[in-house]
Amino acid sequence: MRLVVTTEQRYLRTPDGRIWTTTGAPNAFWQRYRAVFDGVRVVARCADGPARPSGAQRVDGDGVEVHPLPHYVGPLGYLRRLPRLKRALRAAAEPGDAVLLRVPSALGSLLGKRIREPFGLEVVGDPYDVFAPGASRHPLRPLLRWWFTRRLRAQCRAASAVSYVTEKALQERYPAAPGAVTAAYSSIQLDADAFAERPRKDTGSPRVLLRLVSVGSLEQPYKGIDVLIEALPRLAAAGIEASLVHVGDGRCRPDLERLVRERRLGGRVSFAGAVPPGAPVRLFLDDADLFVLPSRTEGLPRALIEAMARGLPAVASRVGGVPELLGPARQVPPGDPAALARAITALAADPAAMAAASALNLARARTYSAETLARRRADFYRALRVLTAPDRVEEVVGGASGSAD
Repeated sequence: MRLVVTTEQRYLRTPDGRIWTTTGAPNAFWQRYRAVFDGVRVVARCADGPARPSGAQRVDGDGVEVHPLPHYVGPLGYLRRLPRLKRALRAAAEPGDAVLLRVPSALGSLLGKRIREPFGLEVVGDPYDVFAPGASRHPLRPLLRWWFTRRLRAQCRAASAVSYVTEKALQERYPAAPGAVTAAYSSIQLDADAFAERPRKDTGSPRVLLRLVSVGSLEQPYKGIDVLIEALPRLAAAGIEASLVHVGDGRCRPDLERLVRERRLGGRVSFAGAVPPGAPVRLFLDDADLFVLPSRTEGLPRALIEAMARGLPAVASRVGGVPELLGPARQVPPGDPAALARAITALAADPAAMAAASALNLARARTYSAETLARRRADFYRALRVLTAPDRVEEVVGGASGSAD
């Protein structure tokens, strides 16, 4: 059986028909679904380009195909392309396919309207927070917040199977229908190399020089890096000489660089730009003393889990699934640079607390190991396959064609 799955990821198609990504969800990401399904069709936007970009990863191949949709950016681009999107989606799913919508997603909503048979959802974010005041600058923000939140609640009530990246946060806001199959697992992929061998040691003295690191896309103001920049002068006033490296790039970077100049923080804040996932990002994490996630919205933040897996102490905004990862003392209200500075100062002043946070974070991250999450995902995918074709239940005993084990 083939799985049809939607994504908001934007891909590039070269003249030879191959599909590439520079931002995430390459072929290896979609292979996780093949533990249960014979093939995967990814429904995604594709822009045409003359050649493979530098550093791009292949998406299609080895049982994974891409059903290309017209490329667009933003709500207005979506509305302009809507007739073409609807036509392209007509052939996205065929009789006998299982369907899984990664939501919230405008594309997932469009395809969901065309599905009559049982379908599944992977809830990977919260539109109520994504379009909260300060998290988005779009002029239609209130309308988009209302529409996407309302749509996601309706989808969760209509789906036969719903998985969430959180353990309870998203479940409370977007409950599944009674009797639906539910699961909780993250999209993160942490292999053995992702974990530090041991927690960091107690240095025995408070941190005066503090190296901060943050990771995340700068396409939208979601990640709250401006809040972290505003916290740096407050750290200096508290006697902490902090420097910051941000890993990630996007449209908001020029505004953030301007803010750095306005606050006279030149030399103390650097932008590493886009960095390939895995070992290259881990180099930045291992070189830092503290990971900071000042986000205005999150589902279950993968960047935070990756930092915790390196035994890195962390402070984060109290949004989304963050309370499932960090204790109350390591959380701050979103959009509050003063509170963020106080939390960082308190941790830096207590070397024993820094060491304890390292140990706790490493232990918590291990519950998101690839082996643990793979079992949860496979169980959910098997249930979706059975729901799609209950008369062929024998095919999923042990996985598709016996391949899951």
